[in-house]
Amino acid sequence: METLADLAAGFSVALTPTNLMFALLGTLLGTAIGVLPGLGPALTIALLLPITFKVDATGAVILFAGIYYGAMYGGSTTSILLNTPGESATIITSLEGHKMAKRGRAGAALATSAIGSFVAGTIGTIGITFLAPVVVELALKFGPAEYFCLMVLAFVTVSAVLGNSAVRGLTSLFVGIWLGFIGIDMQTGQPRFTFGLLELLDGINVIVVAVGLFAVGETLWLASRHAHGKDELLPLSGSLWMTRDEWKRSWKPWLRGTGLGFSIGALPAGGAEIPTFLSYYIERKLSKNPEEFGKGAIEGVAGPEAANNASAAGVLVPMLTLGLPTSATAAIMLSAFQSYGINPGPLLFETQATLVWGLIASLYIANVMLLVMNLPLVALWVKILAIPKPWLYAGILVFATIGTYGISQSVVDLLLLYAVGIAGYFMRRFDFPTAPVIIGMILGPLAEQELRRALTISQGDMTVFLTRPLSATLLALALLALVGPQLWKLLAKRS
Repeated sequence: METLADLAAGFSVALTPTNLMFALLGTLLGTAIGVLPGLGPALTIALLLPITFKVDATGAVILFAGIYYGAMYGGSTTSILLNTPGESATIITSLEGHKMAKRGRAGAALATSAIGSFVAGTIGTIGITFLAPVVVELALKFGPAEYFCLMVLAFVTVSAVLGNSAVRGLTSLFVGIWLGFIGIDMQTGQPRFTFGLLELLDGINVIVVAVGLFAVGETLWLASRHAHGKDELLPLSGSLWMTRDEWKRSWKPWLRGTGLGFSIGALPAGGAEIPTFLSYYIERKLSKNPEEFGKGAIEGVAGPEAANNASAAGVLVPMLTLGLPTSATAAIMLSAFQSYGINPGPLLFETQATLVWGLIASLYIANVMLLVMNLPLVALWVKILAIPKPWLYAGILVFATIGTYGISQSVVDLLLLYAVGIAGYFMRRFDFPTAPVIIGMILGPLAEQELRRALTISQGDMTVFLTRPLSATLLALALLALVGPQLWKLLAKRS
């Protein structure tokens, strides 16, 4: 009952005219960005981070969450009509969705995607509502040793999941941790890694690094690949509604995909890629029409799209309750919280109850907005694909520059922005994931604090991390996540 009372209070916040406007703006912008190939919610939120210096925390977080949910909806349009996944999570959607479009059933593919996204997003938000308080109760029992080990687990799993190589992922992570350590050490008062530059004594603003990596770096990468051929946009043909048989074949994949997406997304090693691939595999095994897979099976669109959107809801659980971002977008949103001096974690639900429950309530509203917008306005979203790419890339760079300069009016920040952006381009070029940099930059200093607290309590005894059952279990899971995939490949190769 207490949870329902908190949710009701959240709706009183989310239903104010200002916050409704932010939710609508976020869903519109997120859907538009999702439709454009190559652009995603992480880039968009990074580009908008400078508004945190002018907009109140609740409104900004509602806007960013609307962009996140909207991009999950809009990404299917590009995959189905253009066969160009905007993000790795929509690769599976393109396998069957584009085949359906070639058969003249693009409307049905978009419909099952939109309705499945609504079902998954709503159930996932219900999951946040009732699961988050339970996780908070458990997290309040954590001490410094447990928190440090939990962050180690997050470092390892996120670096392994977000990159094709654990070595590359961990390299990106350590770069981020190093960036987070630049500045004055809060405990000793000594400058670290400042190289004698006064401008670095306050550290590097995480917003500058986020915008540099996800806006400047990503734009340079996309622009460099602009000349690599042109994809054919299929016309939006056929009815925009599903037949009775397609409804019958879609509702079970929606529910199965939702269960997979939310449960995996809520794990410290979460994300959207694993549940979408699993959903596709399961639907192919369970389908009564397996011969249609590879030729345009609607189950291959319904299940993965539901898993994709449910995982977005699941990712918010560890971010809000534990302060652990498990995706690039969650890492950018966490940096937005920190811009307001707010640290997500177990105490967030007590210290910022209005903000948290207002955010959760706004997710229900955003889901309804997205369903209403996506089906009737699908023809409008398709027209967005006609925007000339050079104009788009130039606009992103201009907004990134103006926004970054507006934060501190510092030329040094602009130089850092483009230095990080160029580094981000080369990271993409050589397949180094960029999200672990932000995660390391945010969580690195926090992990250092918890490490110091644990060692202070234990009077310098390093075995404190192994003698406490929970911390030892978390370290064992981190070790398994690091070496497990390599052992699995080795055993598979031998067999």
